[in-house]
Amino acid sequence: MRRDVFQAIADPTRRAILVLIATQAMTPNALAENFHSTRQAVSKHIKVLTECGLVKQELTGREIYYHLNPKKMKEIDDWLAQFKAMWETRFNQLDKVLSTMKKSRLR
Repeated sequence: MRRDVFQAIADPTRRAILVLIATQAMTPNALAENFHSTRQAVSKHIKVLTECGLVKQELTGREIYYHLNPKKMKEIDDWLAQFKAMWETRFNQLDKVLSTMKKSRLR
C-alpha cells in the first residue's frame, strides 16, 4: 500500500524519526534507542515512512540503514510554499499598518 507523505508526518514519532535520520543513516535498533517504545513499534513507524517514500533503506552487510529521501521531502515543502507566501503577504501588510501607525503617532 502506497501511503501519503502527509499521513506519515502527522505522527510525532515519525517526525522525530525523520529528524534523527536527517543527518545520518540509522539502523532500526539505533532509532529505537531514542524512544520509549518497543523496536517493533518503531519498525512500524519506519514502515509507514518507507511506504510513502520519505525514508529509503540501504543494506550494508547484515544491517539495514534508513536514511532520509530529500526529494520526497520537497513534496511537503512545495505544498507548504503556498501558505508561506500567503503569510508573508499578510505580515508585510501588517508591517505597513504598524509603520503607518508609528508615523502618525510621531506627528
